[in-house]
Amino acid sequence: MIKKAVIPAAGYGTRFLPATKSSPKEMIPIIDTPVIQYVVEEAVESGITDILMIIGKGKRAIEEHFDRSPILEESLLRKQNLKMLDKIRSISNMANIHFVWQKEMNGLGDAILHAKCHVGNEPFVILLGDTLVQSEDGPVTKQLIDVYNKNKGSVIALEEVEPKNVSKYGVIDGTPISDCVVQAKGWIEKPSIEEAPSNLAVAGRYLFTPEIFDYLETTTPGKNNEIQLTDAMKEMVKSHPMYGMKFNGKRYDIGNKLGFLKTNIEFGLKDPEIGEEMKMWIKEFAAGL
Repeated sequence: MIKKAVIPAAGYGTRFLPATKSSPKEMIPIIDTPVIQYVVEEAVESGITDILMIIGKGKRAIEEHFDRSPILEESLLRKQNLKMLDKIRSISNMANIHFVWQKEMNGLGDAILHAKCHVGNEPFVILLGDTLVQSEDGPVTKQLIDVYNKNKGSVIALEEVEPKNVSKYGVIDGTPISDCVVQAKGWIEKPSIEEAPSNLAVAGRYLFTPEIFDYLETTTPGKNNEIQLTDAMKEMVKSHPMYGMKFNGKRYDIGNKLGFLKTNIEFGLKDPEIGEEMKMWIKEFAAGL
């Protein structure tokens, strides 16, 4: 049983400055819930009970969000706002959440390497702390676990992207073995359209066997002088079976301002409290454009 997850959340969030000067990008809300809470909820819904977050300078708010808040809880209790009290308390009870500091921003691969002692000799999942994915077939992380249980190899979530956009992502080179699973032959980081072996891009969810740490430890700095996770994957696939899983759903790109606004609109339309009213407003607003 896979019970451990790693959530990297140490980046500076420069695309959202000045908002992220004092508040982590992972704490930016989609409607009324921080992005990273959605990520933790996905992990928990997938059977994960032990989560390690990799954080950096200025990320203390993440720790506080997942800790108890006695003063706030007491205030809600006095006001008899019991529904919100239960909601607030549930945040700190979702899983065993631990934190480790990435003292220097040396890349995603370096961040994952900080989890080696915590993970030990077990397979584990990685969920990027600023990426949301939703699928009609249930939590994407749970789907990765199901593929691992069948094939006993590392599994990476994949999404289909427009060929013109492959240069923005890492993509898989592989052979389909089912409708949604591809056995990997290699991984290519941000290829040109001509170089790309497929249009199946890495989508921010990973399941690795512990051997990934051996490759991360020997990976030299690559682009931006950082330890790139994809570089370690390129070497690992030469000796260990790896798979890609195309999920039926959507990755929400909240790494840029327009994607963030679109995500809030889509989530708002699904929200039972404000969805209908928001739909009416959008129609009225669009009519005036």
